[in-house]
Amino acid sequence: MTTAGERPAHLGERVPGQAVMEELLAGPGHLRPRTVLQRIFGASPLSPEGLPWYRGALGEIAVGRLLQRLGPEWLVLHAVPVGTGASDIDHVLVGPAGVFTLNTKNHEGQPVWVAGRTLMVAGQKTRHLYNSAHEASRASKLLTTAAGFPVEVTGVVVVVGPKSLTIKARPEQAAVVTDAQLLRWLHRCPDVLDQQEVARISAAAARPGTWHRRPAHPGDPAALQHTFTRLHQLENQARRRRAAWLLGIPAVGFMMLANGAGMGAALFQALAGR
Repeated sequence: MTTAGERPAHLGERVPGQAVMEELLAGPGHLRPRTVLQRIFGASPLSPEGLPWYRGALGEIAVGRLLQRLGPEWLVLHAVPVGTGASDIDHVLVGPAGVFTLNTKNHEGQPVWVAGRTLMVAGQKTRHLYNSAHEASRASKLLTTAAGFPVEVTGVVVVVGPKSLTIKARPEQAAVVTDAQLLRWLHRCPDVLDQQEVARISAAAARPGTWHRRPAHPGDPAALQHTFTRLHQLENQARRRRAAWLLGIPAVGFMMLANGAGMGAALFQALAGR
């Protein structure tokens, strides 16, 4: 329910990775203060607990950029709050080819292996397929209720930047594609909805009340993006400085000999804080 003068929320206002960025920036212990010396030597502004949230946001942002290239016949929603808690669906798509929930996973540089009900990342089993299937089933029930007719939803695991993707056997619970394959895969899906069906499902999907019992105010996505962009710049800067110091290790050794062990200890302590 909105108050007088308040504009009703629309899920189309949310930005890629919004829920993850909010958690990263507001969650306790995800960011850490750095001393001047740590900044000089490239210590990361992210804590080990914050790093997975940061990578997750980067993955959703990357997929969000790709989805901008879908035509106007598609509705694209990002970070859709669902249920009664803090859960969200990374991306929801509604178009002639159907309705899709995208579960984005940033596994940059890692091998991914899929067969049946199993998806492994670097040899470790994950719950990606199960979670994606659960999201799709949940979305189907909610959209069916809101639209007033049966709505089928396909769950998709989108793997961002993997070293490789090996499909040993067709996944049984959800589709699996890389970010590089996503748009081509969507365009190859046959049309299953007419314009009227797309319009009705899109109208239902864009309403926050379809997904969440107590929809929260959308906040200020532009300010959130600005803050995250600044954090991204600081992390990239820290990474470049670490690389520069590591390349200059021989010179560091000379400095340690010339200036005493105190400076060397401070340096390695700062680098350990990455």
